[in-house]
Amino acid sequence: MELREEKVSGQTVYEGVIVNVRLDKARLLDGRITNREVVEHPGGVAVFAMDDEDRVIMVRQFRYPMGEVVLELPAGKLEPGEDPRDSGLRELAEETGLEPRTFLSMGCSYSSPGILAEKIHLYFAKDLVQGHVHPDDGEFLEVIRVPYDQLMDMVAQGEIKDGKTLAGILKASLLLKESKG
Repeated sequence: MELREEKVSGQTVYEGVIVNVRLDKARLLDGRITNREVVEHPGGVAVFAMDDEDRVIMVRQFRYPMGEVVLELPAGKLEPGEDPRDSGLRELAEETGLEPRTFLSMGCSYSSPGILAEKIHLYFAKDLVQGHVHPDDGEFLEVIRVPYDQLMDMVAQGEIKDGKTLAGILKASLLLKESKG
């Protein structure tokens, strides 16, 4: 059985600075028509960057929708037409001032595929060279370096709540395990 819904029609009901919201009609597998609400997003990147002392570079920033400070991997939104790899390098440099000598793709993650059309491209960075931090206008964050083992404890204790960060940590952990044989 092919698990696929067919878009019958769609209407943009909101156009924002970052997201658009669409209300679609979709045909289900049994032929019935249903509504699908879709939040369109240009996509983004998140970078798991580890220094030579096995510390993971993280950023703390206030996230307005959650009403709290969130600990995350350096990350950001793709610019129109921007290559995800270039975006990852740009975001890492802007938020942390770091330039990696090694930069590997770890695939992608879907933030909330039931409603949000956002794809986050994940990268692993190492062999880091420190430069100057230059965050976007209006972006306020704190860069911290968390020992890898402590970060894993934080994940286990539920202290890391951001989905893209959890996905990046999981993928990077698999890479690290594989590289140790």
